[in-house]
Amino acid sequence: MSGATLGIDVGTFETKGVIVGSNGEVLAEARRRHRMIVPEPGWAEHDPEADWWGEFASISRELIAGCGLPASAIRAVGASGIGPCMLPVDAGGNPLMNAVLYGVDTRAHAEIAELTASIGPETLIERTGNALTSQSVGPKILWLKRHRPDIYAAADGFVNSTTFLVERLTGRRVLDHYSAGSVQPLYDVERQDWADDLMDGITTRERLPELLWTTEIAGHVTAAAAEATGLAVGTPVIAGTIDAASEAVSVGVLAPSRTMLMYGSTIFMIQVAAGRSADPRLWYAPWLFPGRHALMSGLATSGTLTHWFRDRFARELPPETAMGTLAAEAAASPPGARGLIVLPYFSGERTPLHDPHAKGMIFGLDLTHERSDVYRAVLEGIAYGVRHVVETYRGSGHPTSGLFAVGGGMKNPVWFQAVSDVSGEPQVLRRHSVGASFGNAFLAALAIGDVGESDIERWNPEVGRIEPKTELADLYGKGFATYRELYERTRDLMHARM
Repeated sequence: MSGATLGIDVGTFETKGVIVGSNGEVLAEARRRHRMIVPEPGWAEHDPEADWWGEFASISRELIAGCGLPASAIRAVGASGIGPCMLPVDAGGNPLMNAVLYGVDTRAHAEIAELTASIGPETLIERTGNALTSQSVGPKILWLKRHRPDIYAAADGFVNSTTFLVERLTGRRVLDHYSAGSVQPLYDVERQDWADDLMDGITTRERLPELLWTTEIAGHVTAAAAEATGLAVGTPVIAGTIDAASEAVSVGVLAPSRTMLMYGSTIFMIQVAAGRSADPRLWYAPWLFPGRHALMSGLATSGTLTHWFRDRFARELPPETAMGTLAAEAAASPPGARGLIVLPYFSGERTPLHDPHAKGMIFGLDLTHERSDVYRAVLEGIAYGVRHVVETYRGSGHPTSGLFAVGGGMKNPVWFQAVSDVSGEPQVLRRHSVGASFGNAFLAALAIGDVGESDIERWNPEVGRIEPKTELADLYGKGFATYRELYERTRDLMHARM
C-alpha cells in the first residue's frame, strides 16, 4: 500500500501515534502513558526526554513494526505536542530542566501583570492579538530569567514540545506560525514575525525558533533519529503544530465558524474564523495556512479534574475500570446532580475569565448527596465552562455552527451528553476520534501532495450527532446562572487566598 504517513502527538497524560494509509485507514495505533509533574501548587511540568522524545521514539518503532509496511513506505511524518510550553535547551537541543506546560501552569502571574502594565493592554491586543494570560510563553521565560538565572543564561533557545521533537528528528529548530501566536508578547500577528521591540528584557530573536507554516517541510529524518525511531533516513518531517490544531484538522475543522471541542486533560476549542478578532476574552492566532485565522479558548482543568476526582475519591476502584465505574455512577444521578454546582477552577481558569487565582468549588452539598452526585456535578461543571465559552464566541460576533468533538472524554457518555444539554449545541461525531495523531498524519499527507484539504471528509466522515435534550434547557439555564453568580460573588475571596 502506498502513501502511508505517520502521526504522533504528545499529550498531557498520554502520547498517541498512528500510521494512516492513503484512504484514511488506520494501519497501526499505539500509545504510552505518562504523568504531569506538579512540584508546587499552580505548577505543571513534563520530563521532555522521557515523556516527549522517549515516547515518540518507542511509539514510532512499535507502529512501524506493527503496520505491515517497511519503514521506507512511510512517506512523511507529522508531530504535535501540548502547547504552548516553555523549555530552555542548549545548543544541541538538550533540555536544561523540565518543561513548563501550557496555561495550566500559572507560576508567572506576577510577570503577566508586569508585562501587561509595561507594554499596555491595547498594544498587546493590537500587536499580538491577545491579552497576556497563563497561556502566554513570554512571561514564563521572564519568570525563568528571574527565578532560575543560571538556566536562563545557559539556554541557547526556548522551545515548545513540537519544536523539540522536530529538532530531534531533523536537527532543525522551527516553530509554526499558529504555535508562535501563543508566544506572547514576542510574536507580531500582523507582520507574522517575531516582534523584536517587544522582547526587551525577556529574550532575543536568536533564542527563538525559525518560523514556518505547519505543512512546510522542516527537514528530513537524520541517521541518529532513524536509529532511535525506526524511520528511514531522509523521510520528510513537517513543521507540525500544537496538538489542539491537529485535533481540529482531524475532525474537519477547516472552514469558517466550524468549532472543534477537544475532550482532553483540558477542554480546548478552536474556531476557524473569516477574519481576525480582537476580543481579549479569547485567544487569536494565524491558522495553519497563510491568510487564515483562528479563535481559541480553553478551560484550565477538565480531564485533569476527572483524574483528580478518581485519585482522591475512588481509590478503592481498580485503575483500569475506575473511570467507567464513575461514569456509570454519574449516570445514576439525575441531570442537575440533585442541586450541586461545581466551579471547575481547580488550577485557575483560562478563557474567558483569564483568572489564575480562581478556585474550585463544590456548592450545594447536604448529607443526602452521594459520590455519584458529586462526580456528575464535576462533569456538568466542565459543561458549564463550555457554555460560558460558546456564549463568549457568540458575543464576540463569531457564533459556532456546531461543535466537532474529539478526544478521550468522548468515552464518558454522561460528560459527552451533558456538554450538549448544557450548552445547547449539537456535537458532530466522526468515524475516527484518535485526534491529533490522525490530524498529524493528514497534515503530513497534505504537505507532500498526497491529499487535498477536502479529503479530510473522505478520511474521516461524519457518523452521527449528539443533540441537546431540549426538555433540560430550563434546568441547565438556571444552573448556568448560579454557576456564573458563584464566581462573581466569591472572586474577591478567591483572590484573597492567592
